[in-house]
Amino acid sequence: MPTILITGGSGFIGRHFCREAKNLGWSIIVLSRNVEAAKKVLPNSIDVLATLDQIPSDRRIDTVINLAGEPLAEKRWTESRKQRFYTSRSGLTDALFEFFSQRKSAPDALISGSAIGYYGPGTDAVDESSVGKDGFSHRLCADWESSALQFETLGTRVCLVRTGIVLGEKGALAKMLMPFKLGLGGPIGDGKQFMSWIHINDMVELLKYCVLTTNLTGPINATAPHPVTNREFTQTLGAVLKRPALLAMPAFMVKLLFGEMGVELLLQGQRVLPTKVINQGFEFRFPQLKSALLDLSDKSSSRTKKS
Repeated sequence: MPTILITGGSGFIGRHFCREAKNLGWSIIVLSRNVEAAKKVLPNSIDVLATLDQIPSDRRIDTVINLAGEPLAEKRWTESRKQRFYTSRSGLTDALFEFFSQRKSAPDALISGSAIGYYGPGTDAVDESSVGKDGFSHRLCADWESSALQFETLGTRVCLVRTGIVLGEKGALAKMLMPFKLGLGGPIGDGKQFMSWIHINDMVELLKYCVLTTNLTGPINATAPHPVTNREFTQTLGAVLKRPALLAMPAFMVKLLFGEMGVELLLQGQRVLPTKVINQGFEFRFPQLKSALLDLSDKSSSRTKKS
């Protein structure tokens, strides 16, 4: 039974992973800045610690899953927020490296978060072999990955999980639903920018796959194999919800409301393919957007009826 240390374990992806790991009988330690809040959303059997120093020196950590990072899409980017993006990602990863550098044994694997923003904007298909284009998101991800790769000097296998838009009951999809339910949904800008997405269940399975597949290293795209344009995404979501998807948000409005964040995260996109894990034999349960949205819509409807 492996022992796994998780940062960001009380976040959207982390909560789902922790539940699955508990079902597998894995031993989980979650590092959290707010221990009491984390305990409220995590299974009871999971240890939640405030600092790395609370981990006993004789407790072996087999794998670290590093998901922590201040959310990018909450509001406009300021210089102080940008600095927090770095501190909560590269800064924490550097702290993890220093901590394990001083222990008797390093973890066998580090599964470290990153994002498809690494690739920069574009409509051409990219995969793990592609070179990123310069921009704030690329620099942030590249710096985060550089911090994670320090673990290779300890003999640790490093996976850099470049995550796309994760679709689940919470997260990005929840923010999209309200305007659609009100009949106000539609494409953003010209709608030609690509959205590389992944169902939360596939995200959890991919993280498990990274833990268990000992020859898997380097960049790994956590996206479904069929990215879509923003216009196709909104049309599919509207069809699933049986709501119109005609009211576009003009690009100038996005820039006015959200500034640089709106340009990089909403008006620009990436067409990302998960080539590495597909070649390894990983199978997506939800490779197509419509089936993913139908599954999540059914779950939402079931919860509404129960309440």
